[in-house]
Amino acid sequence: MKYTTIPQTDIKVSKICLGTMTYGQQNTEEEAHAQLNYAVDQGVNFIDTAEMYSIPGKKETQGSTERYIGTWLKDQQRDSLVVATKITGPMPYFNYIRPNLGFSKEVIREALDLSLKRLQTDYVDIYQLHWPERNVNFFGQRNYNHNPNEKWEDNFKSVIEALDELVKEGKIRHYGVSNESSWGVMRQVTESKQNGLTVCKTIQNPYSLLNRTFEINLAEVSLRENIGLLAYSPLAFGVLSGKYLNNKMPENSRLKLFPAYSRYSNPQALKLTALYDELAKKHNLTLAELSLAFVNQRPFVTGNIIGATTMDQLKENIGSINVTLSKELLDEIDAIQNLQPNPAP
Repeated sequence: MKYTTIPQTDIKVSKICLGTMTYGQQNTEEEAHAQLNYAVDQGVNFIDTAEMYSIPGKKETQGSTERYIGTWLKDQQRDSLVVATKITGPMPYFNYIRPNLGFSKEVIREALDLSLKRLQTDYVDIYQLHWPERNVNFFGQRNYNHNPNEKWEDNFKSVIEALDELVKEGKIRHYGVSNESSWGVMRQVTESKQNGLTVCKTIQNPYSLLNRTFEINLAEVSLRENIGLLAYSPLAFGVLSGKYLNNKMPENSRLKLFPAYSRYSNPQALKLTALYDELAKKHNLTLAELSLAFVNQRPFVTGNIIGATTMDQLKENIGSINVTLSKELLDEIDAIQNLQPNPAP
């Protein structure tokens, strides 16, 4: 395994971070524990989850992922692991989690306490805001449309103050954001610095061969402000494993079970996927190895959040850490990307 450090901290983390959102629907508790054990045996010490998981979100399974991790975590050496979870942002669909979704001091504390109980731990290492409260592009949205009548009030300072209190109490070690924009990250940084508050350490946004939008603006913010990317969907919901090429739809695959997850399945994305697959074969790699190794090598990436439903997938994904892409191969990747930049935001 290769390791890095969460920016502005002394926390050493594996470059491969284990994503867990399938635990509770696509994976049983027994399978979840087997994945966790295997990952740790391979040197992975970084685990990411969220209060809304498993995916797709629904009332019957909300919190199941944290519970499955909790029944495993209680028997582990806690200080050898880095656990990140998230508080759900406002979105009417998720009102079953709590009626007052948002990031008020009271809600943040309530949500964290429930996550800690499910995880069976006294603290989380990184507590993340799953998506912003305000209107902003995320989950595949294009073309920001500003609403001057939006009811959101600028509350960056009060949110960070609430997180700062939890850091001082020892309930969280650090905080991060997710599905955030350049403007939002810079507001986080500015408010923290101006008011002497805890500073955002990570940003969890999508990043893959099919979605390199992070490079347009956020990469500069990440490197200049020392905020690490926790890259999610590095295999683009499994599209970059190649299993959906040639109109295939394997049984029990995510897109077969949940057709609404079509974010990375448009014709442009599939066309580039086929080209990346040809490139991988040319260099004696699998498409998954090529895709994950690309993310692993980016200078702004602190953690590459992989996820799997089978042990074979998990082994290949973790094994990607041993693949190094040459400059020539990276140039070939860029040449393909130039044909259709960011087809699946």
